[in-house]
Amino acid sequence: MQLTRYTDFGLRTLMYLALHPERESLFRISEITDVFDLSANHISKVVHHLGKLGYLKTVRGKSGGFKLAMPASEINVGDVVRALENSLSSIDCSKPYCLFTPACKLKGVLAEAVNAYLAVLDGYTLEMIVTNKKELKSLLPDLSISILQ
Repeated sequence: MQLTRYTDFGLRTLMYLALHPERESLFRISEITDVFDLSANHISKVVHHLGKLGYLKTVRGKSGGFKLAMPASEINVGDVVRALENSLSSIDCSKPYCLFTPACKLKGVLAEAVNAYLAVLDGYTLEMIVTNKKELKSLLPDLSISILQ
């Protein structure tokens, strides 16, 4: 199963924020876009959505920004994926219509596989996937490191 870029960007954003739990200042869209070389438009949408879902606290205005709304240990990766993905359906038998549909077992097998995939993700929190903070921070571009110091 492949996640959409939207979910990928959401997870990257959450991971980046989780790498800096001691930071008091708010994060900005431009920081995320500079670090990951992503579109500001995409990240704005992702941040807005994560805020509506309760994963981020967002502050509007000139001195605004965002931060995690809860500890990384309380953010379940499986829940985030479910919330950000439009569809977790693995197959669409109607476009074009498949003649096997009435008797096919493939759709059930693929649904079982998606459930197993999500069950693995449910076993991880955001904190668990950034336990190697030092190593992850060492991979960030110099630009982001200077922003944080």
